[in-house]
Amino acid sequence: MEAIFNDLNFAGENSGYIYKDKEGTDCIDTDVLVIGSGVAGLNSALNISKDLNVLVISKDKVDCTNTKLAQGGISVARNKEDIPLFIEDTLKAGKYKNDLDAVKVLAEESIDRLNDLIDMGIELDKNSSGEIDYTKEGAHTISRIVHSKDHTGENVEKTLILNALKSKNINIWENSFFIDIIESEGKCVGAIVVKDSKQINIFSKYTILACGGIGGLYNNSTSQRILNGDGIAAAIKHGIELKDINYIQIHPTAFYDKNNNGRRFLISESLRGEGAILKDINGNRFVDELLPRDIVSKAILKQMKDTNSQYVLLDASFMDAEYLKNRFSLIYENCLEKGIDITKEAIPVSPAQHYFMGGIKANTDSKTSMENLFAVGETSCTGIHGANRLASNSLLEGLVFGKRAANFINKNIKNKSILHINVDKINKDIETIKKENKDLVIKTIKEHGGYIDA
Repeated sequence: MEAIFNDLNFAGENSGYIYKDKEGTDCIDTDVLVIGSGVAGLNSALNISKDLNVLVISKDKVDCTNTKLAQGGISVARNKEDIPLFIEDTLKAGKYKNDLDAVKVLAEESIDRLNDLIDMGIELDKNSSGEIDYTKEGAHTISRIVHSKDHTGENVEKTLILNALKSKNINIWENSFFIDIIESEGKCVGAIVVKDSKQINIFSKYTILACGGIGGLYNNSTSQRILNGDGIAAAIKHGIELKDINYIQIHPTAFYDKNNNGRRFLISESLRGEGAILKDINGNRFVDELLPRDIVSKAILKQMKDTNSQYVLLDASFMDAEYLKNRFSLIYENCLEKGIDITKEAIPVSPAQHYFMGGIKANTDSKTSMENLFAVGETSCTGIHGANRLASNSLLEGLVFGKRAANFINKNIKNKSILHINVDKINKDIETIKKENKDLVIKTIKEHGGYIDA
């Protein structure tokens, strides 16, 4: 895949052409601009009508996303009869702070969105009968998580990228930093991007923010370090409505490494779903491993305090060794690099920031409070997660609401035209802008009672 990624640049068959405005700044026009290249952004792009030009902006390499890091799988209703139970599990995990209509959309469209992904060519694990294998994770009443070993997110990302590269109407820019949206009379008309140290003003009929979460703001997080809430910062600056920004998810089990100075390696909930148990440092089991994430995290933190330890132990060593190496190859290999053989010993784990349930308020078509602007994925908040996300609902969210954003755009874009306005030149260096954006997001989250460890 690396060679393919290296080929992604300005060139694109239908990307439009770069021109200069009266200030001498590079500009480009596109029908739809997508900022972000994870599951939500790429699925939005892939569902835009093929006669429309789509430009996808990626902050780093196209696959440097939280989607790629997702291990466990994708939640999906097993059948129509399971939909009400899936809805209830999502609501219960979210402390009933969820938006019911959004949760219904998520559950009711889950089967179709999984089938879309299968049609795109993703490989999912099968059982001995050759049917899709389902696993169970915390707070799910039944097994309804489809997976690709513990590389599910990586395979989702790979599948979407390969399909995007085959789509002549989609162009991808890597290493392109989103500075701000371009606003005219309360409407979004595009965005300002910096690529190769050059400002580029992108004018579009519709813009989709799919910038990911806020894990990069934390010292202790499982997220990509580049994810600093860029979309949230833009929303704050333009008065775009936010929702639930005090709801921050802490994942119970990230690999504990006293020398860790970067992203924490996630130990997927699916390992507990397959039978691994949590013990304190004295070897005592202390919690039901499949309770909702917030409850398990609190139990671990209490146990760490009670035992004066920096971690607890996640033990899968009693399970079949070959099964562990195959089903959880990513976890096995990463732990082995850290000196832990999960087939023989327990894994030291502790909680870490993992997910942002809040974000830019969006309806079930992913529309924000600003005309022509959409938000999807972790950047958005439709209300599906409530106060605590149900395990493996994040990839599904990107598939469902990315598709819905694209559907709305396809139905309404014929009435839209690109609006060009004068845009000031950037008068600050990128690092200053990044720091100002981070400080703004941190300040806003803290003002709303959200947790930040930075």
